[in-house]
Amino acid sequence: MSKITSSTLLKFKQEGKKFTALTAYDASFASAFDSEGIDVLLVGDSMGMVLQGHDDTLPVTVEDIAYHTRCVRRGIKRSLLIADMPFMSYATAEQAMTNATALMQAGANMVKLEGGHWLLDTISKLTERGIPVCAHLGLTPQSVHVFGGFKVQGRDSDNAQRILDEAKAIEAAGAQLLVVECIPAALAKAVSEALTIPVIGIGAGADTDGQILVMHDVLGISSGYIPRFSKNYLKQTGEIREAIRAYIDEVAQGIFPGIDHTFN
Repeated sequence: MSKITSSTLLKFKQEGKKFTALTAYDASFASAFDSEGIDVLLVGDSMGMVLQGHDDTLPVTVEDIAYHTRCVRRGIKRSLLIADMPFMSYATAEQAMTNATALMQAGANMVKLEGGHWLLDTISKLTERGIPVCAHLGLTPQSVHVFGGFKVQGRDSDNAQRILDEAKAIEAAGAQLLVVECIPAALAKAVSEALTIPVIGIGAGADTDGQILVMHDVLGISSGYIPRFSKNYLKQTGEIREAIRAYIDEVAQGIFPGIDHTFN
């Protein structure tokens, strides 16, 4: 089975083939997800909430991400591995290069950064130096206190246009992937159609090129509640591997995300 690369994902987009992504934090789950056909694994700073028990992602450190990246790397053979850059680990381009280097050396194929126009120079410098970048727009969890909570972004015309403009600028700066989170489905569709690079959605409707979910939500074991945009596939199937296959199949067929998982 061929390894997934950014070029593979670009080909999927060009062919209209939907792909799937999940968070992963250890070798065992990563191996199961990889062998069942998940295309992209993300060592997400979501670990702050689902693994460490915090209220948000802000306490997660570069060392935390690097440790779990090494664990996940040992469990996979096929999937593309992305590592999140934690809160304030890329406040400057120089800081970003130092910390992204550590995550790449831990086994990541790409790093993910949250933010728009202010990140353009950093994205350019990282990609020029051989560090692929996945950008993240919409609801960016590291900015939760600025937003005043976990809220849908881009519902008004001005903010929708800003997100679309930032997406185009991020692609021009050299990013190879873009995640859009908790934005209206129509805006996510517009972003996906406007960009050449693949767009991965979470709470962004079914018209993005790929979908990503937090593994704890997919398996119904998240602490507190499962977000509206997610789905407990383990409840539906009763077995972890079957749950992963069901997620892959429903994304491929355009069944997930449905209306109940989408914001307007």
